[in-house]
Amino acid sequence: MSDYLNLVDFLEPVNTAILSEDIGYKEGQIGKVIATFDESFPDLDAAQLVLVGCPEQRGAGIKAPSSAADAVRQAFYSLYYWHADVAIADVGNVKTGSSVADSYAALKIVVRELMNIGKRVVVLGGSHDLTLAQYYAFADDQKSIEAVGIDAVVDIHIDSPRRADNFLMEMLTAEPNFMTHYNHLAFQSYFVHPRMLETMDKLRFDCFRVGTVKEHLEEMEPVIRSCHLLTFDISAFAHAFAPATMLSPNGLNGEEACTLMQYAGMSPNMQCIGIYGYQPEKDRDGLTAMQVAHMLWYLIDGCSRGAREVSLDERDHFNEFHTLFAEVDTLFLQSKRTGRWWMQLPDERFIACSYRDYQQASSNDIPERWLRAQERP
Repeated sequence: MSDYLNLVDFLEPVNTAILSEDIGYKEGQIGKVIATFDESFPDLDAAQLVLVGCPEQRGAGIKAPSSAADAVRQAFYSLYYWHADVAIADVGNVKTGSSVADSYAALKIVVRELMNIGKRVVVLGGSHDLTLAQYYAFADDQKSIEAVGIDAVVDIHIDSPRRADNFLMEMLTAEPNFMTHYNHLAFQSYFVHPRMLETMDKLRFDCFRVGTVKEHLEEMEPVIRSCHLLTFDISAFAHAFAPATMLSPNGLNGEEACTLMQYAGMSPNMQCIGIYGYQPEKDRDGLTAMQVAHMLWYLIDGCSRGAREVSLDERDHFNEFHTLFAEVDTLFLQSKRTGRWWMQLPDERFIACSYRDYQQASSNDIPERWLRAQERP
């Protein structure tokens, strides 16, 4: 019996009959091929991507468990499966604990165990503070990580009693801390106090306004490529593209969110992704659930594309470009398979970068990404 079967103690099965409205799934649909914890726990040996729901949302001040994961499943299972090289599984929903801390602990154990057997985990929440369980799944094993948060606001409101409003403070400053770098994407300035951004900058964390993300979407790929953990709050969406989010008429559109998730799938480092803040009762015609389902589809597409990449050691598969800027001789590599770029730092490490960085270096300008990497301890 496989070691992962002890996870059953923390999980509740999915009712696929209810999800499919007793119709079942057609040949070619995801619901037909995904290994799901329904009547029995699935064999995860072949699975590369594993979904887990977590209904806990008391951290956002909502007492009733969320039905978000099942709403997303209903939309996701009905989509067509195009990536036979990426096996997927669904282990059901984490049981809600008697306290929020109990739910965190259960989710952390499930995520940690799945990552430790080599699975890439996707958490369907629940409130955004469940990101803490993602983080501690790494921290408990003393693994240093880089993370990316995609959210219209920066959740370090220490005066708020709700955990969902201030969880980032704990994640970024807890001692001992295993967060080597944090990137915040798609924040909307009018929702963020200027001093909050100054604090993030002093910590050498990188924050990108929603306008920057939308205008230079391809520049976000290297940011996400270097990360191990991604957390996405649906408040990052403009209301028109995810009717369940009421925060702002502005924000990401559907295609941009799908592209960011595709980048997450392509990352060789990405181990855990969380999508939070969806409240089905506020949705219209299930459009937000379908939006999240499409994001999952593009995550799988990214996993398939990323699998084609080879190690940087196999130089035959890369174009090499030597540049000199500010009297620094730097090597850039471009993958012949995916077109992605890397640049070498003075300590000979390679970091993810973009074609734009190469263009700047070729013009004798120091790429900001190079400078920021140098500033970090």
